[in-house]
Amino acid sequence: MANAKWPVYGEITGPVVMIGFGSIGRGTLPLIERHFKFDKSRMVVIDPRDTDRKLLDERGIAFRKEAVTRENYRDLLTPLLTDGAGQGLCVNLSVDTSSLDLMKLCRELGVPYIDTVVEPWLGFYFDNKGGNESRTNYALRSTVRSEKKRNPGGTTAISCCGANPGMVSWFVKQALVNLASGLGMRFEEPGQHDREGWARLMQAAGVKGIHIAERDTQRTKKPKPMDVFWNTWSVEGFVAEGLQPAELGWGTHEKWMPGNARKFAGRDSPAIYLEQPGANTRVRTWCPTPGAQYGFLVTHNESISIADFFTVHGAGGDVEYRPTCHYAYHPSNDAVLSLHEMFGAAGKPQPVQHVLDENELVDGIDELGVLLYGHGRNAYWYGSQLSLEDARDLAPYQNATGLQVSSAVLAGMVWALENPEAGIVEADEMDYRRCLEVQLPYLGPVKGYYTDWTPLEGRPGLFEEDIDLSDPWQFRNVLVR
Repeated sequence: MANAKWPVYGEITGPVVMIGFGSIGRGTLPLIERHFKFDKSRMVVIDPRDTDRKLLDERGIAFRKEAVTRENYRDLLTPLLTDGAGQGLCVNLSVDTSSLDLMKLCRELGVPYIDTVVEPWLGFYFDNKGGNESRTNYALRSTVRSEKKRNPGGTTAISCCGANPGMVSWFVKQALVNLASGLGMRFEEPGQHDREGWARLMQAAGVKGIHIAERDTQRTKKPKPMDVFWNTWSVEGFVAEGLQPAELGWGTHEKWMPGNARKFAGRDSPAIYLEQPGANTRVRTWCPTPGAQYGFLVTHNESISIADFFTVHGAGGDVEYRPTCHYAYHPSNDAVLSLHEMFGAAGKPQPVQHVLDENELVDGIDELGVLLYGHGRNAYWYGSQLSLEDARDLAPYQNATGLQVSSAVLAGMVWALENPEAGIVEADEMDYRRCLEVQLPYLGPVKGYYTDWTPLEGRPGLFEEDIDLSDPWQFRNVLVR
């Protein structure tokens, strides 16, 4: 039952099924306990590993040691999701399970659903038969958007609602409102469903692009050993997305495209991809604590969904405005070293993969926000500066990275219960104010910073560079070549 010290956002009257019990599942569990009324005897957790089963056993929560597969998901999940009366909820925090198939099943059964990524079945990320385009997040997202178009409305299924993708889409809207005010614009904030209004507001503010700019400074007690991949969140998830092609929403202000860039089919596709892995592709970006930094251009759903959401179409349907949008991720130093080792071995992951928990870390923050750039005040970063210390104080089984994700899952669950017939939605389509209202207590300092930094700062230096001096915010200047 919910903890009286914390706000109770609602009651889950039916079964609660959590698929996946890795670092994010462990962190989400106590938030569910705090903020919802539910019957623990009607909750079940499914995972192929039982590493942390004791956390469930001591709470009286059922556990199924099983992988959810293409062959068994209907037979396995249907009786669990329909067990008894009431409105249930499916929380998918797994890897190697098809988000699309699970969301379709849940909607058939009338059970609200939430996940943190459009996850495919096992084998997708490393399948080279269809070419790199088939392995992109654009391809994965398109399957969900097509399903939404074919079957509008109905039971709520929230796609991609973690920290990023997820929370950062809410940050973008808040940052845009802050920026518009900072620019002295006279405007009325668009409503939740006014997609065109939001896009035109960003256009009017002069935003050329958005970096999902993140720096993880969390440090371990001991040095990382050789042949081990250390990360502050799912190693499997990071390796999988890191080996996908670098991918980004492609803005209308861009005048140059890399030679290995490829467009997606469709007249107004909002994204491009590069013929190289995202976790081996560097970009220049900025975060408040380190200032200028390198980040990895790892593909994420929000790079496409944000660019798509803020697209302005002209009278004839042609794209009039779109911001460039991509992830610029500097993970923990141990994860960076792990990536160097992995790519030094031609992309073969280390035999041992380990997620660093709160007891193995000494200090640091996960500074995760959105950098809106190219406007009249140059660039504006808005986001969470959650420290490891704060995360420990706020909730159990968490580091700073994990709590940003699990609290976004919490916010999405609240929104799903309050909007049970919203159909298939992404974070961009949800009420950002309500979601942030739920999530903010878990994010540490959430602040905005203006900066004069541009990717041209200090360039060219000792070596001649192929840069565009006429516009600092061209991708030509952002990409490290």
